[in-house]
Amino acid sequence: MYLFKTIRMNFLLTLVLFACATETTETKVTPKENSNAANIVSVEVSGNENNYTFKVGIKSPDTGCKQYANWWEVLSEDGKLIYRRILGHSHVNEQPFIRSGGTVAIGQEQVVWIRAHMNNTGYGGEVFKGTVKDGFTKFDADTNFPKEIETESPQPSGCAF
Repeated sequence: MYLFKTIRMNFLLTLVLFACATETTETKVTPKENSNAANIVSVEVSGNENNYTFKVGIKSPDTGCKQYANWWEVLSEDGKLIYRRILGHSHVNEQPFIRSGGTVAIGQEQVVWIRAHMNNTGYGGEVFKGTVKDGFTKFDADTNFPKEIETESPQPSGCAF
């Protein structure tokens, strides 16, 4: 009887440890769109190493020049600005919209972040992360990039409509 209880306890302990190990190694990405922010919805890349063009899809709550997505950008994994595509007008009746930009000088295996910015509320929407080689996907993360990036050049010179 003692042997049976010991085997049963060892079996239960193994199951518990296996379940805990499985749960802690599982990565769940469940991004939630922020309706008050500019959200990246797609990223496509073409070109050659150190000479890429990005096509970025954005969904944003544009209402006109007082509230619109005014840029999207490519950041290195450690938060340095690599490229910023200025958006010169609102996209009230074109949601989501796609805009191309480049030349983006990165290697095909360099991990980068793609995010968008609202003129009146800043960052805060969904971001994409990935590489040219492996592709880009939504990434639910608190990026905590330096606030100073927001004031780096280039900056929008205005809004056409």
